[in-house]
Formats: sequence, structure tokens, C-alpha cells
Amino acid sequence: MTYVVTENCINCKYTDCVDVCPVDCFHEGPNFLVIDPEECIDCTLCVAECPAEAIFAEDDVPEDQRRYIQINADLAKAWPVIVEKKDALPDADAWLGKPGKGDLLQR
Repeated sequence: MTYVVTENCINCKYTDCVDVCPVDCFHEGPNFLVIDPEECIDCTLCVAECPAEAIFAEDDVPEDQRRYIQINADLAKAWPVIVEKKDALPDADAWLGKPGKGDLLQR
């Protein structure tokens, strides 16, 4: 099992999760983070650190967010690894918790 970043991260991109990851499995895109399922060791540390509550165990991803399992796997191959915490996007707090952000994902 791996962990998956879901839609609530889009346009927020808080990176608190990156700081606690012991294996550097996070990858960064323009307005979203993903977890590389090949690198994730299922430690659960990132889940509690995510202010957007956007990270779920693969088996616990809500039904309407299941497509993010494949999105994480695909984009982890294309995007660079992020290993240090950065500032969230400038309007992250305004986007936090807003539903229906899937079309805003910048690949």
C-alpha cells in the first residue's frame, strides 16, 4: 500500500508533509504535490502533517478521488523530487477545502 495526495492539495501545495518524509517520495508540480508509489514506505508521517488533509492511504482514498492514485503514479515519473519545505502557494488558504478543483491541476 502507498499514500496518495488528492484533490484538496490543488492550488494549496502546502509542503509540511515533505519535511517529515524519510524517503523523499514527494514530487512537485506547479500547483500540486504527488507521492511516488514506488518510493513510499507507508510510514504515515505525512498524513498528520498535511494542513489540507489531502493525503490518504491508497485503500482509504474516497471513491470520488480514486483517480488520484494513478495521477500520483504518473506525475511522480515526470515531476522533480521535493525534499525541503517551501512556502505554500500565495492564495493557498483561499483554496483550502474548496471542492471541484480537479480541472485546475497543472501538469
